[in-house]
Parts: sequence; structure tokens; C-alpha cells
Amino acid sequence: MRIIPITAGMLLLAGSAMADGAHGHSGGISTAAGDPAPFDIVHARITTDGRVATFHMAVSGRAGESRPTPAGALAGSQVFAYVWPTTLDSAVVGFEPGAGILAMVATAHPDFDDTPLYDENRDGDRGNDGDLWHSHWVVLGPDEACGAGALKVIDIAEGATPRLPATWPGLPLLIDSPGWQPVLDDEAIEIPVAFDDVGVVKAMTFDGVTAGLRVNANVHAPLLCVTDVFDVASGDLSLPGQVNK
Repeated sequence: MRIIPITAGMLLLAGSAMADGAHGHSGGISTAAGDPAPFDIVHARITTDGRVATFHMAVSGRAGESRPTPAGALAGSQVFAYVWPTTLDSAVVGFEPGAGILAMVATAHPDFDDTPLYDENRDGDRGNDGDLWHSHWVVLGPDEACGAGALKVIDIAEGATPRLPATWPGLPLLIDSPGWQPVLDDEAIEIPVAFDDVGVVKAMTFDGVTAGLRVNANVHAPLLCVTDVFDVASGDLSLPGQVNK
């Protein structure tokens, strides 16, 4: 698994640029495949059908096959993620306007559960299935405390009361647990997401990233840092993807 150095500045400078739907490695942002691996991106794309946008990524191995090794505690635990960073304003999904870089993500993390409204493994317990792939909206931003040029899921300062989505899971982070179910099929992962106004989705640009994040060992801000970038569809995080292209 290769690790790609990506700086926050590269993502923050990406704002305008230029990516179709279902299986087949065509359309979207395409990249040369490396050795077969669950995080080696072949292409990333977003397509719309009515009010539903489908976030799609294909890899050279089996999507979702690799998940973090349990650490046994929240502190220092890992998160693996398939990420679609976008130019969509954070207010579209219920956060404050201009809060940071809004991304749709599919994550798995065996040491904690952050979807308190949902019982993904259907065992009657809504708090024990973080190891199953599930979706979030997250707002990303830079924090040197995570490493030089590194990104994090933006923290909510103690006492702050920012606007948050109705399905915010209660963590001190700009994160939403909307319940959109990832669909994994061999080399592909897709997340169908409904929008009130799909026009804003059609106008945005995006990229595709596979990454590892880690919970702060002291469980305080910065709580969740991006520590490893496995692959980037564009190669430079310039967000060149165009919806329905």
C-alpha cells in the first residue's frame, strides 16, 4: 500500500476545475492502477438521477476488503476511508456556511460506533457496528497539530454551538451520520445520496481519495486527523471531477 504525501494547501487551493455512472472504468477521474489493492483507485465519479447523486469509486482490488486492526480503545484507534472531497458548500447538508471542505466518506473503524441512529448489523444494538462500512459527511480543514500540512475533521470547540445537521452523531466534530448505505460490489463502492436541490451537486467539482485517519491518543482536539493518504484519483487533489462527466 503506497502512502502519498498530500498537504492541506493542495486541497485548499483546489476550488475550480474539471469527472459518470455505474460499473466500467470509464468517465469520472481515471488513474493508472497499481498492484491490486482495496485502496488503489482506478477511477472516481459522481452521477445524478433525479434528486439522487451516486458517489462511485473503483479500485484495483476488492473495495472494502481491508479494515483497521482493532486497537481495543477509542484513543489512538484507526479509521479507513473512501473519500469524495467536494466544492459543495457545507451549508447544503446542514453545517455553517463556508465551514471547510465538505466531503462524503465511507468509513470503517472497529473501536467505536458513530452512527447512533442506525443498527447496521441488525443485532438490536445501535452502538456496536462501527466496523461495518457506513457513510458520513465530514468537514475537513488544516491543522499543523496533525502534522505538517495535514488535514483533520474540524473540531467543535468546547462551548461552541455551530449549526449542525439533524443526524449529527454527538461527537465534538463537524461530522454527520446521515444513514446513506454504501454498496460494495467487487472492485466498486457506491453511496447513493438524495438532495433537496440536486442542481448544486451538478455544479460542484470533486476528487477521490483513499485514506487512513487516527483518533488522538489523548482523545482531545485535534480529535481525528488524516494520517495516511493511500491514493488520490487526480494525483494532486485539484478536485477536477465534474458531475455526470
